[in-house]
Amino acid sequence: MHMADALLSPAVGATLWAGTAAVGGYASKRLKERIDDRLIPLMGVLGAFIFAAQMINFTIPGTGSSGHLGGGMILAVILGPHAAFLVMASVLTVQALFFADGGLLALGCNIWNLGIYPCYLVYPLIYKPLLGKSQKQSRIIIASVTSAVVALQLGSFSVVLETLLSGKSELPFGAFVLLMQPIHLAIGLVEGFVTAGVISYVHGARPDVIESVSSSRPLGDRVSLKKIVITFAVLAVITGGVLSWFASTNPDGLEWAVEKAYGRSELPEKGQGIAPVLKAIQEKTAFLPDYNFKPTGSASEKEEADPGWPGIDAGTSAAGLVGAAIVLGMIVFVGMGIRAFRRRDT
Repeated sequence: MHMADALLSPAVGATLWAGTAAVGGYASKRLKERIDDRLIPLMGVLGAFIFAAQMINFTIPGTGSSGHLGGGMILAVILGPHAAFLVMASVLTVQALFFADGGLLALGCNIWNLGIYPCYLVYPLIYKPLLGKSQKQSRIIIASVTSAVVALQLGSFSVVLETLLSGKSELPFGAFVLLMQPIHLAIGLVEGFVTAGVISYVHGARPDVIESVSSSRPLGDRVSLKKIVITFAVLAVITGGVLSWFASTNPDGLEWAVEKAYGRSELPEKGQGIAPVLKAIQEKTAFLPDYNFKPTGSASEKEEADPGWPGIDAGTSAAGLVGAAIVLGMIVFVGMGIRAFRRRDT
């Protein structure tokens, strides 16, 4: 559900950029109150894992579409809303800058749609009440699935509103919303069960982590995160390096809905204004566009060289591993910066 710049007007893109920047400042300020050295590597490996997991599109049977994990609920439940938002913002920024996944003008919208809703609305207002004080497996599943579905429904509806406010008449509101919501309901159900599985593992391996977040209290001094940090680091490597080969080749839910409503999977790009400037910047920074090596040769040669499914490709593996490493490094840098400010203020 990564929006392209062609779906937005500069005014809407800039407004959401400002909104997400403000929330990022708020999240950093709140995280500074409880961050410790053990949380930073956990944030990093979870961000790397979510980056790699988002590379794997899964087919939605009978639709010709696909979906991928958002990951916002996983992050919020394990890290808490403030750290989760900063991790999601880091993942989406790396994707846009270095892999051309989502536009730079649309980056604020993508962070808003995939980060703010799960972290600051759904987690405190839906997940925590549904889970209650019980940590039973059945309650975790119910809370995870319901929360993932609601978060994705809010995000997909926001995409429709953002295109409407941008004046994109190629995507009529009624038709677009009737395409976006059902397909993202199906995607949300899959994400919900994946979320439940991940949360169940963390709760089984180190229940203190989940309980400290839900009760808004710091981790005890004796709580070691080494096991789950190693686990998610290994998962990030396997997912980005190997499992990414098995991603569905079908268009994702947003591309599918745009194609059904407009007749093509992409809207025409503007030839003037801020959008082409940002696209030129992105073309320079994205050294692995579309999660692969930059193509060489003609378009026909590239088409002939395209692998079937599974797409066993060194470029895909490189993108998964390099991207996960960049995300890890970026999040650790952000976390250490927040920790340094905390120490300065104490």
